[in-house]
Amino acid sequence: MKKTLLLSILILNSILLSGCIVSTASTVSTVVSVTNERRTTGEIIDDKTIGLRLFAWSTEDQKLDDAHVNFMSFDRIVLVTGEAPSSDSRNYIVKQIPMADPKVKQVINEIVIGPNSGYLSRIKDAAITTQVEALFLNQEVFHPTHVKTMTENQVVYLMGKVTKREADRAAKSAAKAKGVKKVVKLFDYLKTRPAAEIKRDRQREIDAQKLAELQKQQAELDAKKAELKRQLRALGGNTEGTSF
Repeated sequence: MKKTLLLSILILNSILLSGCIVSTASTVSTVVSVTNERRTTGEIIDDKTIGLRLFAWSTEDQKLDDAHVNFMSFDRIVLVTGEAPSSDSRNYIVKQIPMADPKVKQVINEIVIGPNSGYLSRIKDAAITTQVEALFLNQEVFHPTHVKTMTENQVVYLMGKVTKREADRAAKSAAKAKGVKKVVKLFDYLKTRPAAEIKRDRQREIDAQKLAELQKQQAELDAKKAELKRQLRALGGNTEGTSF
């Protein structure tokens, strides 16, 4: 009962911190995150729930004491990476994942048989993931929320709902991170960008153009006011109290 309660609290905290539920403290960031997501709110919550349940299971199951595993869930498809001491251990892990959460649709097994990676290797992996996520911010082909990233033994794994063009850009950007040995694309490919997303982006462009035009008009008006004041001063007039 205590474990179930703790898991429920962890899930709720994760959802609140991720911006899936609008709060007064982060309304703007929440709206931006949700509007750019290609998963439904239900899918986002399911993925976070799956990740937390798998983490809880992997830390409690004594059969995994000699293994090291990491999980990433996107649209209920789970990528599992890490090391297992034997093929039996690896097979056990893969079979147990859907049992930990019945909503798991598919398991992508990238576990290798061998000794567990050291802390230095894991620190390098975390640094690579941070670099990749930063590189995703410095491009305009796809929104960073469209691609999830995980690094294991300097191999970068990418998941998300993207077009081929977006996938290629994501892989190219990820490969630029220092220390990357390989980039693995595990995408759900879209033929085209979602129509609603294209419509939203076009509206943003229209709004940006309107704002730019208004700012231009205001700048021109300010310049005319300044010129009129200059002319009044040149004629010896007093511009103090002038309303324009």
